[in-house]
Amino acid sequence: MRKFICPVCGYLYDPAAGDLGREIAAGTAFDDLPDDWSCPGCDIVKTAFMPYGD
Repeated sequence: MRKFICPVCGYLYDPAAGDLGREIAAGTAFDDLPDDWSCPGCDIVKTAFMPYGD
């Protein structure tokens, strides 16, 4: 699964880790995050994230 990065604060969403602080289980693909999910680092909207790596 592909990782995504926040262009504002650099937070890296890694599907293998999920976002346990917001009850997003490990193994949750970025596309499967709720539409209202936002960056844990700076609260920017999900649609602002960019693909990271290959």
